[in-house]
Amino acid sequence: MSNTQNRKRNPKIYGDIKIYAGTGSPELGKKIADYIGVELASRQINVFANENIMVKLGDSARGKDVYVIQATTKPVHRNIMELLIMLQTLKLDSAGRITAVVPYLAYARSDKKDQPRIPITARLMTDMIEVAGADRYMTMDLHAGQIQGFFSIPGDVLTAFHILIDYLKALCPKLTNPTVVTTDLGFAKRGRNLAEDLNVPLALIEKRRAKSGATTEALNIVGEVKGCDIILVDDEVDTAGSVAQAVTLLKEKGANDIYMVFVHPVLSGPAVDRLANLPLTKIITTDTVPIPQESLDVLGDKIEILSIAPLLGEVILRAHEGRSVGEMFNE
Repeated sequence: MSNTQNRKRNPKIYGDIKIYAGTGSPELGKKIADYIGVELASRQINVFANENIMVKLGDSARGKDVYVIQATTKPVHRNIMELLIMLQTLKLDSAGRITAVVPYLAYARSDKKDQPRIPITARLMTDMIEVAGADRYMTMDLHAGQIQGFFSIPGDVLTAFHILIDYLKALCPKLTNPTVVTTDLGFAKRGRNLAEDLNVPLALIEKRRAKSGATTEALNIVGEVKGCDIILVDDEVDTAGSVAQAVTLLKEKGANDIYMVFVHPVLSGPAVDRLANLPLTKIITTDTVPIPQESLDVLGDKIEILSIAPLLGEVILRAHEGRSVGEMFNE
């Protein structure tokens, strides 16, 4: 999707838009820049033998309205440091306003002290982004809503389900007894909203997480799935262990075709092979996290990737021009 040439624009509040992309989101950054109609700003990122990172801007960002696109996915700690160093570089170069656009925020699951003697690392992440120099932030589908409260700077927490819902609305008429199923009870609210938008029933998978928080076990299904085509939804897929348990349980309960829908394709460790071997009709996700080509080759035609670039591009334009973002979603 390209930006409409005849777009009616408000007077600019800041200097011209500059879009920078880190090595964690190069393709997404290019798509966003193309949507807005600007060239991706040049930068040089060097990693020395001791793994220290240096960032050098290709030209001045003084007074500009700057957006840094960087997902903090694998390699997590390099991408985090790269983001922070880019933010500080722009701050020291006197950028007019700096927005950290983080499609996928690492450590988002560490959002509370649910055990003794553990950190709240999601709060540390937000603190570091602010201290590094960000004036604003944008992110997609946080694992927990309360993370918004960890930021002291303004920002936009967006959801890719606005994009996924259009795809699913076109898909549902082709399905037999389509039913939305969430992979756990914690996703019930978003699952209910999705089911309402699609005008289909909702079922929930009850699962229990181990005290370490690392593993889960699917126990039961609340709702009817026998003879139904399933839209199985979650916010992210990491190792795909929960997905594998959910799909196995759904098949045992008599489900027909299963369509896996999620926002963040983290896909760690055995995830790609698990998804490839599961009886899934389609895997529908987004490009918040780049998927390596070798993983795409394994998944083949089974995977459909919807781009969030038009959504982020439009929000960036509205933020730049001082227009409402909520109007995009009738809010």
